[in-house]
Amino acid sequence: MKVINVRVIPNAKKNDVSEELGQLKVHVKAPAIDHKANKALIGVLAEFFNVKKGDVKIIRGEKSREKVIEVDTDG
Repeated sequence: MKVINVRVIPNAKKNDVSEELGQLKVHVKAPAIDHKANKALIGVLAEFFNVKKGDVKIIRGEKSREKVIEVDTDG
């Protein structure tokens, strides 16, 4: 189980994950409307960590660009 800090950038040109100052920076194509960016974030991180979407959870920051994510890498 990993707990990571993430900064989300919605409305990006492409989905991308990079590390910046000890924090993951995730660009998602989806807009920050109707939880579309959060759903896209979960999909991008699941692919990045090679886990199922159900193994990625937003713990804190549901409505913020700064989020705390839990990734179940055991499952």
